[in-house]
Amino acid sequence: MGLIKAALGAAGSTLGDQWEDLIKCEDMGEDILMKKVTTKTGVISKGSRIIVAPGQLAVLYDSGAIMDATAEEGTYNFDSSSSPSFFAGDFGGVFKEMWQRFTYNGTPAKEQAVFFFNIKEIKDNKFGTGTPIPFQDWSHPIPNQMTGTLAPMRVQVRCYGKYTFKIYEPTVFMRNHAGTAEEVTKESISEQMRSEVVAAFQNVLNEMGTANYKVPVLELPSNTDEMKKAMDDKVFDQPIRDRGIKLISFAVESVTTDEESSKKIDNYELSSNQHMQQGTLVGAYSDAVKTAAGNEGGAMNGFMGVGMMNMASGGMVGGAATAPFQNANGSTVANPVDPYSASTPAVPSVKCPGCGVEATGKFCNACGTSLEVKEELVVETPVQEAKECPQCHAPATGAFCNECGTKIE
Repeated sequence: MGLIKAALGAAGSTLGDQWEDLIKCEDMGEDILMKKVTTKTGVISKGSRIIVAPGQLAVLYDSGAIMDATAEEGTYNFDSSSSPSFFAGDFGGVFKEMWQRFTYNGTPAKEQAVFFFNIKEIKDNKFGTGTPIPFQDWSHPIPNQMTGTLAPMRVQVRCYGKYTFKIYEPTVFMRNHAGTAEEVTKESISEQMRSEVVAAFQNVLNEMGTANYKVPVLELPSNTDEMKKAMDDKVFDQPIRDRGIKLISFAVESVTTDEESSKKIDNYELSSNQHMQQGTLVGAYSDAVKTAAGNEGGAMNGFMGVGMMNMASGGMVGGAATAPFQNANGSTVANPVDPYSASTPAVPSVKCPGCGVEATGKFCNACGTSLEVKEELVVETPVQEAKECPQCHAPATGAFCNECGTKIE
């Protein structure tokens, strides 16, 4: 039992008048995936005509078994006495295996039909991630100060796009999904397909976020070829293939990050811009300090300019210049103090032991006397007995009177 391809022009010949039944399937579009066509009696008479249109695959079914199949467009005669012809085109191997292995138990004793499969690429299938899914974004690396390495920023993304698919194993599709239904539409499988595509897409995203690819999060739409290749190599769409369906292509149309991830990226960009500005300002700060130090006539004016520059930058210059002096714990070591910073603590003044003027620092700026008192050099002064000044009769303990300055013998 099989199909014999009719000669060209047979439809209008004497042979064409001998056809008992005409079995064909109108254009299936992109909505019908499989359709069962038979006669009123459920039996296909010898000499019946079967028409296979472009983009269709016809399977001859008889009493629970696949008897013949063809994916080659044209007109065929049904001959119950002939062996399977397998005018299969690219599906030859698939048809032979299908004919040998495909059986349905419990079917009526006599039921003949032709199942037409839509083997065109089914387009315009939308998918989207209902909830944000994690992605490792290497375009915003985070430095690890403990290990000195970089780690990707973890963000949450939503992706939307379209995919196309095609029935590539009719026997698997018929066995695992369609059965012997009168008609199978794309709508009947679209929801399940969408869920499986999103699951496969999430696996692809995880792959794109590894160190092997390092695809930036906002450049995912332009890397669909790499994503499709990764899906095929790792067979992330295996549940879809188990139905005899294969993904042909998919396109990511938009990628958006959730609110928290957008803030993380914005803060990262802002911090990067500040570091770039600090690099420029630190150089200017260093040059200004050198110029001020070498300016013999106006060193103080030069340092005032540096202080004004630091205040104008919001303390950024001073912070950048002193950053190298900070250790890992955040404390500072030998951190220079900016005298023009509002946060500089006040230095207490002491009375000069030489001239009595209020002074700060290590030496008096009036007489040059050292303001540092070293405990090891302090000598206990014995208590002297008070004497009477011979001039003003005031009590005096030193060599001169404290009141009139007369020398005391």
